[in-house]
Amino acid sequence: MTAFAQVTAEQTHFIDGVAGKLRGFLSEQEDLMATVSPDVAPLIGSISSLVTGGKRLRALMCYWGWRGAGGRAEDPDIVTAGCALELFQAAALIHDDIIDRSDTRRGGPSVHKRFGQLHEMNGWALDSGRFGDAAAILTGDLCLSFSEESFTEIGPRAASGSPARRIFNVMRAEVMAGQYLDILEEVAGPVRDRAGSVDRAKSIIRYKSAKYSTEHPLALGGALAGAPDRLLESYSQFSLPLGEAFQMRDDVLGVFGDPETTGKPAGDDLREGKRTVLVGFAINQATASEADYLDRMLGNPDLGEAEVAEIRRIIVQCGALDATESLIAALSNQAFEALERLPLEEVPLKALSQLAEAAVSRAA
Repeated sequence: MTAFAQVTAEQTHFIDGVAGKLRGFLSEQEDLMATVSPDVAPLIGSISSLVTGGKRLRALMCYWGWRGAGGRAEDPDIVTAGCALELFQAAALIHDDIIDRSDTRRGGPSVHKRFGQLHEMNGWALDSGRFGDAAAILTGDLCLSFSEESFTEIGPRAASGSPARRIFNVMRAEVMAGQYLDILEEVAGPVRDRAGSVDRAKSIIRYKSAKYSTEHPLALGGALAGAPDRLLESYSQFSLPLGEAFQMRDDVLGVFGDPETTGKPAGDDLREGKRTVLVGFAINQATASEADYLDRMLGNPDLGEAEVAEIRRIIVQCGALDATESLIAALSNQAFEALERLPLEEVPLKALSQLAEAAVSRAA
């Protein structure tokens, strides 16, 4: 069997295992919730819908970190770790969509929007939007709890004080800190020093997304398999710049992506007021009047097609898009150079190369 064929076979088997584990875990939780009240069924239903789709990037990074450190392909512990990461990501997405006032996720209504629609469909009293937000916050909190429960199920390898537990704990704390930096920049960015906007955006990317998308999952898999510190450090040299390039690509798609491909309305990131690296470059490189226009328009939920088109024009004309693409390319090169130095066997090395290529060159 070629390395490519083995990677495909292992990934398919692992993804199927994670999907099955998630179904079983959530089915048990659904039965437990039914003893509370049939009215709480939509909480589990929302989580189940969210974890059914997605690229499984974090779970796959964890798996190949495990395999690269000598972990067995058939070990159920790595499937459980993948399940915990998928549940954590789902919780982060639920809360992120509330914070960003995003109505869509993966081509369908976001969780808070689904609950709002449930309210309207049943003709309940009071405000449907407020109910949707509150119900989604509780769903996200429940999902966080499930993630912890799932990770703990691994046992001694994930016990308190273990390397894997430390990584899992740091990952969750950093995401919350990064999320706060993100919302802080949305409100404080317009009155802060514009010269520091790119550096602040890079910090947000690192802690809100890059570390938990690639660096921590890869290290988590390695730590669960007993990887030495030198291998974990090599993992980080590859996965951190990859995660940053991955998020910057996502930010470019948030402004210029095709809604049919991304599953989100065109310009949604602009309406949400995201102060990305792309936006940071634009504010620094545009004319003073154009930068003022960007500050006024970012975060306006009523941005129309004309305003979105004008913001895109400014971003392209001032060179911000080219600057962002250059940074993505530099980070990608850094990641692939580090990948070549990883002391791994052919199959995990091939798998990580494929994941990296998909992460930085994707259209959705």
